[in-house]
Amino acid sequence: MQALFPRTNAALLAAAMLMAGTAMARPTPTLTRAPFGTTPDGQPVERFTLDNAHGMRVQVLTYGGILSAIEAPDRTGHVDDVVLGFPTLAGYTVDSAQGGLFFGATVGRVANRIARGTFVLDGQRYHIPPTEGTTALHGGRRGFDKQVWTVEGTELAADSTSVTLKLVSPDGQEGFPGTLTTHVTFALNTRNELSLHYRATTDRPTVVNLTNHSYFNLGGEGSGTVENHVLQINAAAYTPTDAKALPLGTIVPVAGTALDFRTPHRIGARLRDSMPQMLHAHGYDQNWVLNPARPDAPVSGTPVSGTPVLAARLSDPASGRVMDVLTTQPGLQAYTANSLDGAYAGPSGRTYRQGDAIALETQHYPDSPNHPDFPSITLRPGQTYDETTIYRLGVEPVSASAP
Repeated sequence: MQALFPRTNAALLAAAMLMAGTAMARPTPTLTRAPFGTTPDGQPVERFTLDNAHGMRVQVLTYGGILSAIEAPDRTGHVDDVVLGFPTLAGYTVDSAQGGLFFGATVGRVANRIARGTFVLDGQRYHIPPTEGTTALHGGRRGFDKQVWTVEGTELAADSTSVTLKLVSPDGQEGFPGTLTTHVTFALNTRNELSLHYRATTDRPTVVNLTNHSYFNLGGEGSGTVENHVLQINAAAYTPTDAKALPLGTIVPVAGTALDFRTPHRIGARLRDSMPQMLHAHGYDQNWVLNPARPDAPVSGTPVSGTPVLAARLSDPASGRVMDVLTTQPGLQAYTANSLDGAYAGPSGRTYRQGDAIALETQHYPDSPNHPDFPSITLRPGQTYDETTIYRLGVEPVSASAP
């Protein structure tokens, strides 16, 4: 892994931190909370701001467990927000919800797609409301992204700061069995790493697949296309889909296809490839089967130790920003914002269009309950769903060139 994904130059990262302003004078991270409006049904929403004093700042909303901003310095020390979002709560409760956009949201109870909105668990069939034709996408009509989470706690230490949100999904909500209690801890440390730690328990057998749906643009929110971003994915295979974006149930090598990101190259280099997978999705919107953490690990890619391993690297040659994605999850859904059509504008005042960002959703495979050969997402009483994803921000040398 180290040879495949070389670490960001530490000296350059330190220089960027030093140039990020007087924040370096603050010895410890900070955490603040403030009101962020009220939902249409009258529920108050809060925004938490995590600042590590090294040029990185993260904002988390209790509505939808949303990452509304991730600010990071470029190679000159200039700080930009590197995720797409909205300046007000209405952008999330109305625009994002109506557009099916899931901007920055914690997605569940089951992320990605369930074919025909139905699955069988322990001999009983369950039905989830369809939201994309006949398909149930990202948890049904009122998934975790459309609910107000409670604040379980906050923590402030010498090298990190965090907020933990909690959501209790009752038995039968959106058709899923069992009362599911979910916690997500959003933590920012002094190494410019943002970690998302997901935990969930249930009182009845159920299915769980959680992810975050942030749209990344390392050039800065509202800066335009990510076609010149360079992407590398540690995956030798993917799960092909039909025209409805539903898995065929097979695992196929990426070699010789537009989905081969084993070596880094521009996102735009093959974005207009005519292979059926690209035509179905109008770009990239596929699940990559992450390589195992070690040769004797399960084929799913889940690390034996439960320690996050490098799954992908995204870089922007223009700004110098680079982001490593580490995870304990077996799959990565990369999505080039194919549904954005210019109907929404972010805090910059600029509209978002197709290809203006890329989502890197660490998760289990799509439609897993209907494919017994895929890694299971079944959770039973007494078990704990426990997954972690880390976004590590830094900068790379000026001389780095895009393949």
